[in-house]
Amino acid sequence: MAESLRGQFLIAGPRLRDTNFFKTVVLIFEHGDEGAMGVVINRPSSICVTHALGAHFKLPQTDDVVYVGGPVEPNALFIVHSADELSDGETPILPGLYVGTNADVFEEVVERAMCDDDGLPFRVFCGCAGWGPGQLEGEVDRGDWLTVPADMDFLFDENPYCVWDRLVAKVQEEHRLLPHRCDNPEWN
Repeated sequence: MAESLRGQFLIAGPRLRDTNFFKTVVLIFEHGDEGAMGVVINRPSSICVTHALGAHFKLPQTDDVVYVGGPVEPNALFIVHSADELSDGETPILPGLYVGTNADVFEEVVERAMCDDDGLPFRVFCGCAGWGPGQLEGEVDRGDWLTVPADMDFLFDENPYCVWDRLVAKVQEEHRLLPHRCDNPEWN
């Protein structure tokens, strides 16, 4: 694969039956000769961010939950956020979107999000998805994954359980060969 998939969504193909990735959408934030890495964006857990980070920071109570980012390094935490000034000079995944693992970034982003009237968007993920050199390219070529440019509206969607269905429908609409399906075949 000549182009990097950084900043792309991987949408699990309908035939992908791996339980780790069935009906998932993955935000890719690293992709190169050494492999690829990202987080599953549509699998919320039942663990509150405040509970997960409570041992490390004193945070206000929130309804935000930690998302299951993937099967690799399940104890590692990642935060995807839109705070440019907290990027530590990191190249954005998308314009205005960053990933962090630094404890100071976690604390500052979550505190600002809780206190900010605008609600600084962020998501906390435990674990990630990872592929070795050439592995992801083979899976994409095999048709296991569909790819589309990542979109913050889907990443921070209020209903993550519908994201996969909506993105599959979007891809199908964009690659439609025939006009819209007609419910009554006699109208064809």
